[in-house]
Amino acid sequence: MRKAYIAGNWKMNMTPSAGAAFAKELRAAAEKAAVDVKVMVAPPFVTIPAVAEVLKGSSIIVAAQNMNDHESGAYTGEVAPAMLKDLGVNTVILGHSERRSYYGESDSFINAKLRLAIKEGMDVVLCVGETLEERESGRLEEVLSTQVSGCLKDVSAAEMAHVTIAYEPVWAIGTGRTATPEDADAAHAYIRSLVASLYSDDIAQNLIIQYGGSVNASNVKALMAKENIDGALVGGASLSVEKFLPIMTFDK
Repeated sequence: MRKAYIAGNWKMNMTPSAGAAFAKELRAAAEKAAVDVKVMVAPPFVTIPAVAEVLKGSSIIVAAQNMNDHESGAYTGEVAPAMLKDLGVNTVILGHSERRSYYGESDSFINAKLRLAIKEGMDVVLCVGETLEERESGRLEEVLSTQVSGCLKDVSAAEMAHVTIAYEPVWAIGTGRTATPEDADAAHAYIRSLVASLYSDDIAQNLIIQYGGSVNASNVKALMAKENIDGALVGGASLSVEKFLPIMTFDK
């Protein structure tokens, strides 16, 4: 049985001091509520050390929002996986729609980063999803097929144990619009079928697929009730303990 996986992507929010204070409050709230799902938070790079220190010994995973596709070198402004691991970070989000749209990241570039992360023993949350134009033009399956197959190129069956996929329809991120639970589940089911065709039914059935796109306390239960939705990649609502805790405790 797949265990629910709730992740908070802080994006470019929270200074180190603010992040540490928030993490302390979140840890206390999670422990008091006896949260029993897998929980992850992804602070900005400079905030990771302070948050990791506060969450040390807790069940909450500290992840990075991105990394470079090289182990080291002359890549000004970039961060290597070894640097993240030295901070105790073993999970990274790759392929987020904002990285794709704002910074032109291609599937092949994301694939290079993903393979390096796995080589370094890290877990990856791989983001895929369509724009509103692509959905309305009937290209949902084409887009998802291209992204999933491109980003997982040369990733072995054994290495898929390190991969979580997050389906995030671009038109629902930070807009307040959310795919209906039925539409989201259909996209998740299609992603699962793609992974089955690339690998096996067993790997597909064990794959955790999160939904990302304006997830909040009022819609999380309906989304999580669907057969193929295993978690949530949360943006804005993860910046407030009051808003994030009900998502973390959706099953209570």
